[in-house]
Amino acid sequence: MIKIRFFVLFLFAATLVQAQKLKKEDKLLLANLEQHVHYLSDDKLEGRRTGTEGEKLAAAYISEAFKKEGLLPRGVNEYYQPFEVAEGKQVDPSTFFMIDDNTLVLGKDYFPLSYSADGSIEAMPSLALEEPHMPWFLNLKDLIDSNAGNPHFDLASAVLNRTKEVAAKGASAFIIYNTSSKEDGLQFDGKDHTPPVSIPVIYLNKDVANKFLADPSAALDLRFKTSITEKKRTGTNVIGYIDNGAASTIVLGAHFDHLGYGEDGNSREVEKKHQVHNGADDNASGTAALIELGRLLKNSKLKNNNYLFIAFSGEELGLFGSKYFTQHPTIDLGTVNYMINMDMVGRLSDSTHTMTIGGYGTSPSWGSFYSMKGKHGLYNDGIQFHFDSSGTGPSDHTSFYLKNIPVLFYFTGLHSDYHKPTDDYNKINFVGELSVVKHIYSLLQMSDKLNQRLAFTKTREAQTTTSARFSVTMGIMPDYTFNGVGVRVDGVSDNRPAKKAGLQTGDVITGLGDIKITSLESYMQALSKFKKGDTAKVEYIRGAQPLSTTVEF
Repeated sequence: MIKIRFFVLFLFAATLVQAQKLKKEDKLLLANLEQHVHYLSDDKLEGRRTGTEGEKLAAAYISEAFKKEGLLPRGVNEYYQPFEVAEGKQVDPSTFFMIDDNTLVLGKDYFPLSYSADGSIEAMPSLALEEPHMPWFLNLKDLIDSNAGNPHFDLASAVLNRTKEVAAKGASAFIIYNTSSKEDGLQFDGKDHTPPVSIPVIYLNKDVANKFLADPSAALDLRFKTSITEKKRTGTNVIGYIDNGAASTIVLGAHFDHLGYGEDGNSREVEKKHQVHNGADDNASGTAALIELGRLLKNSKLKNNNYLFIAFSGEELGLFGSKYFTQHPTIDLGTVNYMINMDMVGRLSDSTHTMTIGGYGTSPSWGSFYSMKGKHGLYNDGIQFHFDSSGTGPSDHTSFYLKNIPVLFYFTGLHSDYHKPTDDYNKINFVGELSVVKHIYSLLQMSDKLNQRLAFTKTREAQTTTSARFSVTMGIMPDYTFNGVGVRVDGVSDNRPAKKAGLQTGDVITGLGDIKITSLESYMQALSKFKKGDTAKVEYIRGAQPLSTTVEF
């Protein structure tokens, strides 16, 4: 504890020495950045997970800051724009399973599959008999062993097909287990949007199977209930506006949500679970920059554009807030000049002084802005720029790029604390962030002097990441917020397999090869089964019409 306090005092002293060299207005900006990040990354906000009380506290702080600086409310409820996050499915607590008066533990001993029907069963079936109006059983061992050499075999699809078959033959429920030495990988997948089948489908783990299902001739006393419900929560964007009466508007954005306690499975902490992820850099830093740019622009002479400031929530879940805003804008998107996104701008390295700027290829104007040198050039304070041309990526500017709006994405780099509980206030380089804010402000000044709409240019699209390992790609941008069956296409890259096969934005991919696509993860898992040069049938829905095509990877 003494060492930690010494480090914090040392950090504060170092920042103070640097701050003493600053002008009065820069000292105020520095102090405000520190105040904003300190509050937003405090433990009492519990990681600002979308839909939680911590997120609400953060939203209230941001809206009060907007109000204090004179920004007009531009949400649907003053500064707030609420949106629904459909998280998929969840097993209702009323679900239970009993064998011979032994109560099994949900999640440990058994679980329903995500497409299981709701229902209550009391029956005494025999393992070996497949009688109408009784539960039927399936040991996955033979299915797994017989397909061991088939690289395109998908067990989940095979189980779903078998389920539909036994339901059609009169089974009242389907009980699945696996006595094979090979793992089957089945689990309750809340993101799987496969429509419910007509009967309950239950998976029993190996210990339960060995204890109760070893004798195929035995009659079992089964009593169980399955109930699967929709899982939803509400997130909130916070939106402020400077109305200069101009014909065009510049959008500045930063997401303010973070990971909470890591409940959504996006934490990189592998040992100590259920810790507060304060997200000081990700993205209290960007939110602080957003608030301060609002203050600076409100008090500036930059009047040739209006300015819209959006603190997005739901970014960590898949760009929910920015996607919702671009689908339900509170201004006319046709008037938007360009969008600036700030995500993780608080760790500018004192050694490399490097900042990544994404979206550089989305307008030819960006190149002309950054090529200007001397007193007419952009403020940089020694910052080295790394340019990425792509208009897409894992942050909120993507949602605007997909609406054909030029974007810039400011990012000071990944670090070892990314998506860990150690991303804390005392590790922020506030003097470095001050330089970032001043740099962005100088770009806004240059844009104001230019006084014209920027042209939009399409760019390559960044690769989507997933837990699956794959060597091929379709070349689509998935819609992370889509809550139906399949994967909705939000964008198609030129000269990639999907484009060549005729797929378009808005198509919903429902099958790839022999695999049914029910979610983004199942799509990625399907991709992992192909290699360069392979061809595959793609099933998709356009409008209400089922179609198919062939892609070559």
